[in-house]
Amino acid sequence: MVKFILRQNKNNKSTAYGKWYAYPKPDETMDLAALAKHMEEHNTGFSEAMCTGVMKAMVKCIKEQILAGKNVKIDDLAIFSIGLKNRMGADTPEEFSVATNIEGVKLRARATGILSNAQLTLSASLKRATSILGSTTSGGSTSTGGSDNQGGGAPGGET
Repeated sequence: MVKFILRQNKNNKSTAYGKWYAYPKPDETMDLAALAKHMEEHNTGFSEAMCTGVMKAMVKCIKEQILAGKNVKIDDLAIFSIGLKNRMGADTPEEFSVATNIEGVKLRARATGILSNAQLTLSASLKRATSILGSTTSGGSTSTGGSDNQGGGAPGGET
């Protein structure tokens, strides 16, 4: 069950000003050790330590490969690639320099297969949550498979 909260757009320069939008409210963040333990409990045939070791090696290798200019696709998870954070544009190609025009690099991940946005939408069920001083109370829920979807977001990511 995916819990969400509602927030109002307070940006008065936005076309979405004053509108309410849903944002996910995760119950927790699992680290690699917790995920490895979860995998072991699913009778994978591998111990928690083996799962942890393989995943740590995978993370290291993904970093190595994307820094070498390659994209890395893990079926049913994501395609990992490098992105650039541009500081500002140059007036001409000759005036462009990495030091002046590029702020840094970032990791990009595009969901694929069973974790693609379309597949997640078909599988997800949503439940409204309200956070009050660290406690959570919840409202109604719905599956996203139909037109009752209570989710959404600001157009163009504006909030």
